[in-house]
Amino acid sequence: MLKVKPILRFLDLHNPLSGLIIEKVSVDTPEGKREFDGMWGSSLTDSTARGKPDIEALDVSARVSMLNDVLEVTTKPIIYDADTGGQIEHFKFTVRTLERLGVSAAIIEDKTGLKKNSLFGTDVEQTQDSIEAFCQKIKAGKQAQATDDFMIIARIESLILDKGMEDAVKRAKAYLAAGADGIMIHSRKKDPAEIFEFCERYREFGENKPLVAVPTSFNMVTEDELADRGVNIVIYANHLLRSAYPAMLNTAKTILINKRSAECDEQLLPVKDILELIPGTK
Repeated sequence: MLKVKPILRFLDLHNPLSGLIIEKVSVDTPEGKREFDGMWGSSLTDSTARGKPDIEALDVSARVSMLNDVLEVTTKPIIYDADTGGQIEHFKFTVRTLERLGVSAAIIEDKTGLKKNSLFGTDVEQTQDSIEAFCQKIKAGKQAQATDDFMIIARIESLILDKGMEDAVKRAKAYLAAGADGIMIHSRKKDPAEIFEFCERYREFGENKPLVAVPTSFNMVTEDELADRGVNIVIYANHLLRSAYPAMLNTAKTILINKRSAECDEQLLPVKDILELIPGTK
């Protein structure tokens, strides 16, 4: 897909039903049919859907169980959010498990210690891994693979942690040299200027390895603008769960207020449709 499309779009999942939405939804445009190319196995949405904080509290086996359920009913590629990857010795087994399951790629971020969501930035204590240690984790993961198809993408947190552009560029070069199959660059600023600058610097490497962007904060940027700057994959990292929660909360409050469900009906999928939503129900 990377070879034939200018940019790939991935959307977050947190259960098989959200995976089916990503699998099936499409819109017709003047340029043709538009759809999602794959699914983002977000640690944030997976943890939140299970009522746990996004601190790697949900172990790999629990997350893999959910992915297995998704893969039973979908066909599109999955990129797995592997957080920090954990200990090097553990990450090797995670790679083997994901590869055997049929996941296409894993993204690991260059932080250590208790994982905190990147969008907190410097508001909470976060520790970036050393270049040398993170390169060792990349190398160990690549050596653990059984095939050449699985991808390990290195996520750089330098801009999130206000370490500056030069640190981000230095790390990108080192991670690619260590064997990373691509780079994800992250930012919590609404202005995409630093992302665009990194894209320009990345192109100067002369690498053809994929560049990944996650425009959660800088959400006014279009896919075309990212593609024009060399981004190969765009991930909408938490939007399905963020849209589902307000809808469910509103329904619950409406029932409490009215002591009945009639006022909710216009916002709900009809019972008949939910019964027939999944093929094979009848």
